[in-house]
Amino acid sequence: MAEQQQVFFIDDELIERLMRGDAVADPNKTKRPAVTEALGTAVRLASEGRLDEAIGELERASREGGNPIEIHTALGHLRFEQRNFEAAESEYAEVVALDSKHAAAHYNLGLCREKQGKFEQAAQDFEAAASQDAGRWQALQARGMCLLRLRRPEEALLSFDAALAKCGQQNLEKIRFGKAVALHQLGRWEEAGAIYEDLLPTQSNSPELLANLTRIAIAKQDHARAQSLAEQLLKLRPDSRQALESLAAAAMSQGHYTAAAQHCSQLVKIVPDSYEGWFNLGVARQKTGKQEQAAAAYQEAVRLRPGAPEANANLGAALQERGDFAGAREAYERALSSSPDLPGVLWNLALMAERESNLQQAEELFAHLVKIAPNWQDAAFRLGLLQLERGDSASAVDSFETCLKNRPDWVEALLNLGLALWRFEDFETAAEKFTQVLRWQPGNRDALCALAALAIERKDVNRAKELYGKLTALGFASPEIAYNLGLLMQSSGDQASAVEFYQAATSANPAFPQALLNLGHALKSLGKEPEAREAWSKAVTADPTLASHYFSRS
Repeated sequence: MAEQQQVFFIDDELIERLMRGDAVADPNKTKRPAVTEALGTAVRLASEGRLDEAIGELERASREGGNPIEIHTALGHLRFEQRNFEAAESEYAEVVALDSKHAAAHYNLGLCREKQGKFEQAAQDFEAAASQDAGRWQALQARGMCLLRLRRPEEALLSFDAALAKCGQQNLEKIRFGKAVALHQLGRWEEAGAIYEDLLPTQSNSPELLANLTRIAIAKQDHARAQSLAEQLLKLRPDSRQALESLAAAAMSQGHYTAAAQHCSQLVKIVPDSYEGWFNLGVARQKTGKQEQAAAAYQEAVRLRPGAPEANANLGAALQERGDFAGAREAYERALSSSPDLPGVLWNLALMAERESNLQQAEELFAHLVKIAPNWQDAAFRLGLLQLERGDSASAVDSFETCLKNRPDWVEALLNLGLALWRFEDFETAAEKFTQVLRWQPGNRDALCALAALAIERKDVNRAKELYGKLTALGFASPEIAYNLGLLMQSSGDQASAVEFYQAATSANPAFPQALLNLGHALKSLGKEPEAREAWSKAVTADPTLASHYFSRS
């Protein structure tokens, strides 16, 4: 809410009558001449601008003539004129103590307290004034203003409506403005906006009105209107915080980040302790790729609010982008200490932990992220990979199944689910998953390799050969599958087929020592000693440690 329009006048009935020359009734006849003379002198001195002398005259009369209400009223008026609101408050409080039904004193006491920010007491004073004088609509208006300051808009709205019912056409626009602010505070934007718009033609130079209309335009995401109003406001007040904030918000919403950065830069010059200004400046700079400047802005925001999770989170991202991983980690951890369930922060921190080979922390962070954000598929996938690497196949199965619940056609997740099931020794279900991948992608090499390896493990020679044939037809001769097929053939006594597959393995990978070694044994069993020795020689060259282990028996 913009700073409210205030009621600044004192309506001292006694002083006004004296300035007009009206007679003053005095129930205390014995003291009246001296009091009247002192009041008259004080009025003349005050009219000449000699306020201190006027106050001195009244204080002398008060000491000599008792303690009449008129003297305290006049002193309150002059103290108010001097802007000594505390002293004026004391005088009007004295009047109220002497006459609790003195409506003007209650009203003026409220004005003095309002000036000092004592809004609760002031609201009570204005309420008392209105109860003593039913026609005093100014007290109702002033009470409404105090209630707005106290963030009690429902009560304020009642006061403004009561003031409107009594004021006629006097001060109508100011009361309507107060009512609009009350509606605004209550979130009744349409009603508030209608009044603001109605007042705008005659109050186009009102910064408060323009600021509040701008806020409504921002809330309604009418950024073009917000920009227009903010520009008008900036002409009236070049240092307007509201105008600069609104211009920055409008620019950000339209993706004009360079302009937003300019507005935010101006804002933090005017209001260097604006957390929002520094934070939004960081966002705007980050959007334009200026990571170092963005980090500097976020650091200022964090300085102002050390525990702010959003500023620390964005600072961490900017530092991470710059390669300052230690600084990023520190910022992320500050963010999580204030708000432990920030998905983006957990994700970035987990990736950093994984990058630094801190796999236990990475797994814990991914697990927490999946718990609070089950639809974060990439987190579930990476969690599954870490669990699989750690050997926790059962947990990995759960993680990859979570991925597939949210995205059933995710091939990589399905492949890894098959692998986790295989390691969990659920071979049938694992094969089903790999086969499902082939239904989506018939030429998927990973699924073909996995099914071939499963067939070999289950000693299903024909199925293994079929899958190996499909792989070679795709131009992918897997040396591992060929080698394992060779082992399978050799163990079944089919040395010729074993030689064929070992040769395929060594053709795909000439420095495959185990394949070369077993090729030698298969060749020897076929009576091809020279070829066998040549294969063994290549095996030892590829891995000299094989010599003593295998050739001690040859």
